Order: sequence, then structure tokens, then C-alpha cells
Amino acid sequence: MSGPSSIQYRPLAGKRVLVTRPRHQASTLSDLLRKAGAIPVELPVIEIVPSSSAELDQALDQVGTYDWLVFTSVNAVAVVTGRLGDSRALRIAAIGDATAAALMERGFSVDVVPDQFVAEAVLDALIARGVTGKRFLLPRAEIARDILPDGLREAGAIVDVVSAYSTRLPEAVDQNVIDAILGDEIDIVTVTSPSTVRNLLTLTGGGLPPGIVLACIGPITAEAAQEAGLRVDIMASRYSIPGLVEALIQTGAHVESS
Repeated sequence: MSGPSSIQYRPLAGKRVLVTRPRHQASTLSDLLRKAGAIPVELPVIEIVPSSSAELDQALDQVGTYDWLVFTSVNAVAVVTGRLGDSRALRIAAIGDATAAALMERGFSVDVVPDQFVAEAVLDALIARGVTGKRFLLPRAEIARDILPDGLREAGAIVDVVSAYSTRLPEAVDQNVIDAILGDEIDIVTVTSPSTVRNLLTLTGGGLPPGIVLACIGPITAEAAQEAGLRVDIMASRYSIPGLVEALIQTGAHVESS
């Protein structure tokens, strides 16, 4: 049955939305976009490479000596938790709902999840619990902001940061999708991390057509996009994949299809 009551459930009908997440993570965003009526176009621009460093091995072998284990991405959860063994007594902090859910799916309890899914909010939540003299392990991406470990150290914590994974350009990309971007055949581009911004611009030669709407998952990604010279049109108020789709529905529905 069609009519006004059915339109509200497909607010992004006909909009072609670029999904730049890694291949193994793209389906969550793509599925939500389809439910809103959009046409997701997937172009994974980053690939996750687990670390095999001796530093990571040593930290995980001694994980029982830490008071807190802090995860700032689902990727770190996937790499690290399978190697933790019996470490259920550790207190664990997660940067957001998706990271917490990934931990709980693997049988870990999560003690801290901030209201805003950024490092600054994790830092505030941990400091509120008292960090002086406590030992923290932060397995994270090889390249990441230092606001969290630096803030913990300034508050009196002992912090070990180890690389759990790195990101790189995929070895193979779909040139047809890149041509569609450059040919202004995409209505909305979504980016979910600074690395997706950087790698997307590498693939497109440094820019995007002026008619494309750029949607960012949160302020850190938006800042990276602006520093790269891009115009940020949409930024989620909830820094998560569902929050990004909500922002698209609220404002992206008014985007003209190419």
C-alpha cells in the first residue's frame, strides 16, 4: 500500500550514498541506508592489518598486571580479544556502543562507555573514577590521536600504548565507483574516520566534485575533512553508524539526486 504514510519510511529514496568503511564493516551502514530507501555504493577505502609486533605480544602476555584495558575501536577489539586468554577480571572501557557491543559479544564486561563517542569523553569518564597510580593498556591503531593517553598520564596514570593494527589502502579498488564519484553520479559521501577521508582523497586525486554532499560520523572526522579542504555538509550528533544514518535522514533527504 502506497501513500503518505509509507513515504516517511524511505526518506532517502533514490539517493546514491557512498560507503567507505572497510569491506567487513560496510554491510551495517549499507543495510541501514537501504531501509531508508537509499542506494548504497560501496567503496572500501581502508583495509585493516593486524599487528604482529613483539610489543603487542609482550603487553598481552602481561595483561593481568594492568588495572584497565581501553578500546577505542571495534578493530582493536577484533584483533586483541582473541589473544587475551583469561582476563575477565580486568576493568574495560570502550569508546562507544559499537565497541562495547563487540566486547560483550566476546564475553567481556564493559565498565565504562561515555555518552559521547570520542576520546575526550572516555578520558573524562575514566578520570572521574580515579586513575592516579593505575596501569592502563591501550591497544589501538598505529596512527591515532594522543589525547587519551596524554590526558591519563597528566592525571597520574601509568599508560602503555601498543599498536594493535594499522590501516592501508586496499590492494584492489573498483575504478567504476571512483569514476562515478568524479562524474558526479554520487549524491552523498559518508566518511567514518580521518583515515577514510585521507584514503578517499588519495583515490580521487585530492578532491570531490562540488555537488557531492559530505557526511561525517563525528567532529574528529569532520575536522580531518575540513583540514583536507573539504566542505562538511552533515555531521552526526550521535557519533555512531546509526547516528550517521539519522543525520542523513534529517538533512540528506533534501539533497537533490544527481
